[in-house]
Amino acid sequence: MRCLRRHICLLLLLVAAMAHTEARPRIGLVLSGGGAKGAAEIGALKVIERYGIPIDCIAGTSIGSIVGSLYAAGYRTDELEPLFTNQEWLSLLTDWRSDLADKVFAEADSLTYIFGFPFLNDPTIGLFRGRRIHEMLDSMFCQRGCRYFDQLPTPFCCVGARFWSAEEKVLNEGVVADAVRSSIAIPLLLKPGIVDETRLVDGGMMNNLPIDVVRQQMQADILIVIDLTQQKPRTVSEDNIWRVIRNLGASVLDFFIGSNIISWVLHRPDNQKYLDNLHSLGPNDIYINPRLDGFGLFSFDNDMMTEMISQGEKAARRNVTKLLRLRLQLLPYI
Repeated sequence: MRCLRRHICLLLLLVAAMAHTEARPRIGLVLSGGGAKGAAEIGALKVIERYGIPIDCIAGTSIGSIVGSLYAAGYRTDELEPLFTNQEWLSLLTDWRSDLADKVFAEADSLTYIFGFPFLNDPTIGLFRGRRIHEMLDSMFCQRGCRYFDQLPTPFCCVGARFWSAEEKVLNEGVVADAVRSSIAIPLLLKPGIVDETRLVDGGMMNNLPIDVVRQQMQADILIVIDLTQQKPRTVSEDNIWRVIRNLGASVLDFFIGSNIISWVLHRPDNQKYLDNLHSLGPNDIYINPRLDGFGLFSFDNDMMTEMISQGEKAARRNVTKLLRLRLQLLPYI
């Protein structure tokens, strides 16, 4: 009889343990865009790693898509930090050739180079091809055996935008490097990326902090958000005649040029989306906002990168209470 009771107790404990495991909250990581300031995301992730908090899904925009995709591929901060601090980012993003830097004009690979910077002879919007950053990312994903989204150890998606129609597009299928290259395509600087025959530009144009993507599409229960935004946008009141006139004028102009660009410039839907996402955060979510005053989109100097990584660590440590609470909450499942 005692043996039977023991077996029943063990069975009940096993069932309870299985139920407990299934109930583990799903942790989602959100990485914003911000150009070179993305180095601060590495610093924040260093602290998250130290607390041993597992990440179940990731979404990123622009530079956040680079950090997020590599993290989803299995790269950790000890590998990502030197990538940021020792990289020639100007050359990487612009395909600049040092061997042609002393020539005003040069022809190579069917391209015209001006002081080493390539300019394509086609009408596509954007100065630089971004081929080198694409090749580097694709190589890094291949090294981890996850060139495609469905091969990534951690589910990941990134955000791009259709330039002319000003529509957001969440990218989570196909070749990862193609999607990330599209997400970082700053309009007029980098040529649009192409995914499924659709030309896409920087996702920050529509959704620079994809909280809604991780919460709704990736079904995360608790979010860790690393936001590089320094000056928060403000909403504009709709209750004035100027707003009505502006809306009408934008609609007319958009009709004639065949796009929604004028409406985007006047209304800035990305700002409203950002505020909506920010306001959707709950008490259990962890919001990390590094202090990066004095740094900009193109602060790619290696010393600046090192300092921004440090600022990211400091910002994460300011959330030590929440990080500890989350760690304790997850302890039974780890």
